[in-house]
Amino acid sequence: MVIKNLENKIKLVMIVSCLFMVGCIIISLGSIFTAKGMVDDAHKKVYVLDGNVPILVQRTTMDETLDVEAKSHVELFHHLFFTLAPDDKYINYTMEKAMYLVDETGLAQYNALKEKGFYNNIMGTSAVFSIFCDSIGRQRIERRTNILMRKLVTAGELKRVPRTENNPHGLLITNWRTLLNQDLEQKQKTIY
Repeated sequence: MVIKNLENKIKLVMIVSCLFMVGCIIISLGSIFTAKGMVDDAHKKVYVLDGNVPILVQRTTMDETLDVEAKSHVELFHHLFFTLAPDDKYINYTMEKAMYLVDETGLAQYNALKEKGFYNNIMGTSAVFSIFCDSIGRQRIERRTNILMRKLVTAGELKRVPRTENNPHGLLITNWRTLLNQDLEQKQKTIY
């Protein structure tokens, strides 16, 4: 009877020990998964300093911001390509920057305008070109005696490429072309 009672006590100790061991393993695994989830969440958060004040910002993927980045990319390209001053170094600088944002169709259009003497005409007449991007593009051309507003409509497709210092959006405009470039209104400048 003592042996039977001892066997039952050993079985009870084994059962309690096994349950305790299983409980410890469950708590350990639960702690590991909880900690991993907290670390993953912490990696998604970024703090930006505004002076001495930290501000929490959320990281996003390119898919979440594609619409905004695409619009910004297109506006940047058009600003670089169509905002022109009567300065050949400025024109060369902006065209070089613009060519990182478009495929060979942009270079072809630039070369065609250059061959026609378009950029030399800008420098010769001291014209200043600026672009306003909204649902349609409006280009303002200011010459010595008048100001011309033009309607400018272009088309193309966007292709994802790796982000670089020269192409921060990671997009490339392909098959780019000008569909419409027509005069809207012309105003004579008042000369005093």
